[in-house]
Amino acid sequence: MNGRESDAERLHAALTELEDQYLWDADSSYDAALTYERQAHALGDQRLITRARLCQANMLMRKGDVAAAAKQIWSIHRWAADHGDNCVQARTHLVWSNIHRHLGDAAQCLEHAVLAVELLDDTATAYMHVWHRTKLADALGLAGSMDAARARYRQTEELAAETGQAHLLLGVLNNQAYTEHAAGENKRAQEVTDRMQLLARQHNLELDPAAFDTIGSIEIENGNYPEAERLFLEAVRRHRLGKYEDADALAEYMLSLASAQRFLGATDRAQASLDESRELCVDRNLGDVLVRVHQEQAELHAARGEFAEAFAAHKTFFAAHYALHSSQREAQARTRQAMFETTEARQEAERFREQARRDPLTGLHNRRYLDEQLPTLIETYAEVTVAIVDLDHFKRVNDQLSHDIGDQVLIRVAALLETELAAVAPDGFVARMGGEEFLMALPGLNTPTAAVHLDAIRATIAAYDWSALAHGLPITVSIGLAGPAECSTRTQASLLSTADRNLYVAKHAGRDRVVSGKHLDGPHRSYRDSANAA
Repeated sequence: MNGRESDAERLHAALTELEDQYLWDADSSYDAALTYERQAHALGDQRLITRARLCQANMLMRKGDVAAAAKQIWSIHRWAADHGDNCVQARTHLVWSNIHRHLGDAAQCLEHAVLAVELLDDTATAYMHVWHRTKLADALGLAGSMDAARARYRQTEELAAETGQAHLLLGVLNNQAYTEHAAGENKRAQEVTDRMQLLARQHNLELDPAAFDTIGSIEIENGNYPEAERLFLEAVRRHRLGKYEDADALAEYMLSLASAQRFLGATDRAQASLDESRELCVDRNLGDVLVRVHQEQAELHAARGEFAEAFAAHKTFFAAHYALHSSQREAQARTRQAMFETTEARQEAERFREQARRDPLTGLHNRRYLDEQLPTLIETYAEVTVAIVDLDHFKRVNDQLSHDIGDQVLIRVAALLETELAAVAPDGFVARMGGEEFLMALPGLNTPTAAVHLDAIRATIAAYDWSALAHGLPITVSIGLAGPAECSTRTQASLLSTADRNLYVAKHAGRDRVVSGKHLDGPHRSYRDSANAA
């Protein structure tokens, strides 16, 4: 392995570690992804570049910039789809699922979560096989399909256990407990957190702060406020040790802690916790959490008998609630606009891409398309035949009738070739190579079989009623064809050269005919060598 390959391997490993993180710090992970992209550019490795950009989009979403993440995701998905990279596509759909969750679109969240699982193959990491299925279960729960969600959680739990990913299994159980709690199933949530804590003890693993927050929320519902306070304090302590979390994590923990302390009657402690949560919300622009801080403040005033202050806090809460929903609608509109603009740009690019590969007169594919697709057909099919089709004496049509009539003849011949080819070689294509010359690719057909079909196509063109267009001038074609058996090498250049040489033979043998095989009497002559062979 040379130095460049070694650098690419190290970068691949670093990106995999970043992609497969269960807990993260969004800011530092985003910066790392930017660094990895620069390194990938230096290596000239587009797949590594794309993976680094996907990590950036994921972290942008985690930091709350959903519109920027949505705008970046389309080009990443397009590259992965064009290159058949299921692993990158699967990760892309998982980010997409989370984007729609932020937008409150449970249906689209679920649709992308399904695709994120369906695209998993043997290139996916063990983490992906577990976590993508977990997020599918989360999406099912969000959509209200709790029975289906539970079935997915069970499958994921078994898979995590089979693959020995105990640390990730803790995350699976935490997500299930949170989903059950959010659905109002507190007893089920309690059962899941009991299993989660048992697993942690059995494997000597530490629970992450989010797990303590989930368990604490369940204890509040159980009325066990001292235990809830202890759990929230532990979540805060572990967060401050440097655990990777989203930007809103500590504000959420402090708000939960304040709620537990209010239920305990420890209103001074509750106020201190709530003040810290408020400061974090203001500092980090956490509008959603701040609304709930105002609501908790009103509850805290009421618990202390400060009813005037409670009323004022409720007014603040409702004002903040309205402002939040307005800002969320604006944010959703910006994100959807970004997604629309990116989709529109993608569709426009696809239209331009298709137009660049079409002949404007006949609508057939052109030489660019031929050069892109024919090598693949030659490589994929054991038997493949190419045929060069040229109109006979076409110059007479242009000279004696008009160039407009000549164009109409070309359009009609193109339509006949395309229709007839579809019946005999549906995976093939017809391309206009220029002027009155066309190419037909017939995958799956050997030369003798193709020759029979092409002769029938030749006869169809000759027998067509051209009287309305050609006014008595005959319209016929000559065809030269070739397959790998007639060529020195199995390449596009060799097949086209042999087909062109056979077209030359067809022209000089009287035209309106099909010629195949090897013609060694004129190895250096081709149709293109003869200026007056039309």
